[in-house]
Amino acid sequence: MFSYIWPIGLVVFSNVMYQICAKSTPESINPLASLTITYAVSAIVSGILYYVLNKGGNLAREYSHLSWSSFVLGVVIIGLEVGWIYAYKAGWQVSTGMVVQSSFLAVALLLVGYLLYHEALNPSKVIGVLICLVGLYFINR
Repeated sequence: MFSYIWPIGLVVFSNVMYQICAKSTPESINPLASLTITYAVSAIVSGILYYVLNKGGNLAREYSHLSWSSFVLGVVIIGLEVGWIYAYKAGWQVSTGMVVQSSFLAVALLLVGYLLYHEALNPSKVIGVLICLVGLYFINR
């Protein structure tokens, strides 16, 4: 059970810290300049963790298994990072920005799941989407 729950706990904790960091990015720095440091730190920490968690690992051999998704994910993550930093610079609040984004994301991912991965789209999921949209109305009032 722990192996099922801890990744979600890590995502929630990391997302909270992420939002705090994105909101705390100084107005005086260009978000893309800031991200050059962010990703340098991320690359170093990823490399260290790879070797700590994979005794005798071979990073060069791992790279032979790369696909297009790793490269596209790198570009997409920049969009996420820059989008959040600019959203906070534009005045979005931490308490509502994530909820609004998550509601729209939930709707989009239901469609992606249905269209690309043939996941079930049942009445309870549609009702859940409608509840999200009603929630958006109340949050933004």
